[in-house]
Amino acid sequence: MLIELIKSIILGVVEGITEWLPVSSTGHLILFKDLMGFDVSSEFWDMFMVVIQLGAILAVCVMYFHRLNPLSPRKSASEKRATWNLWGKVIVAVIPAAVVGLLINDWMEAHLQTSQVVASMLVLYGIIFILLEHHNRKLERAAAPGAHSAEAAQPPKGVIDRHHNSIATCEDMSYKTALGIGLFQLLSIIPGTSRSGATILGGVVLGCKREAAAEFSFFLAIPVMVGASLLRIVQYIHGGNVLSTDEAIIFAVAIVVSFVVSILAIRFLLRYVQTNDFAAFGWYRIIVGVAILAYFGIFAL
Repeated sequence: MLIELIKSIILGVVEGITEWLPVSSTGHLILFKDLMGFDVSSEFWDMFMVVIQLGAILAVCVMYFHRLNPLSPRKSASEKRATWNLWGKVIVAVIPAAVVGLLINDWMEAHLQTSQVVASMLVLYGIIFILLEHHNRKLERAAAPGAHSAEAAQPPKGVIDRHHNSIATCEDMSYKTALGIGLFQLLSIIPGTSRSGATILGGVVLGCKREAAAEFSFFLAIPVMVGASLLRIVQYIHGGNVLSTDEAIIFAVAIVVSFVVSILAIRFLLRYVQTNDFAAFGWYRIIVGVAILAYFGIFAL
């Protein structure tokens, strides 16, 4: 029991860090389980891997409680309308994943939830992040004052507005952009893609500042993860499963750890994106993905 409890703490730390960084929390949980083992039933693991996210979600709710609360007495009428409007964008962005995810999620888990698939997606989207940020840096240099003549500094019509971080906050985002980010979220159905990675990538591509893209990814996670967790709990109970005392303790510890670590990870990411891009996460994904593929014998050593 003690060994499994230590492993649950490790998994809670992994979840808390990787849920919010664009590196795939589900992928890392699968990989850590494969590498260190976890002496629990397959039914418990399938439920654990999803519901552990509730700890991470609670961190977002605590950190952004006032901003996300449309009933706060400290808000003016216009601020309350803006909050309801923000939630409307979140709900619109959830729709694609809610529809498609329910249709194909079971098939994806049955056929693609392997370390090899996770590693391949880590590498693929790592490359995409690096290429996207390289493109953005070129645009930023072209738009920098004094970089060229005033005429030469102007990019083709629409390029800067779309790619050069023109959407400063989630409140500035249109419903069309929110839906676009929701469509990008569909990519995360494949294990190893990263829900936060897909939505942040989508936000940046659609013209959001990195901080706005990251925050909308946080907010979008609330209904997505709560819905997925409730669904998995219902499936677990419907399958005739009951948590043992040891399993309940393992579960509770992992959720508490993921909550605490998530607060630290979110604060880190928001500070990081103020002065950095996401290329470093792309390189991290590639290094980890290649190492895993080599470990499992995909590459000849």
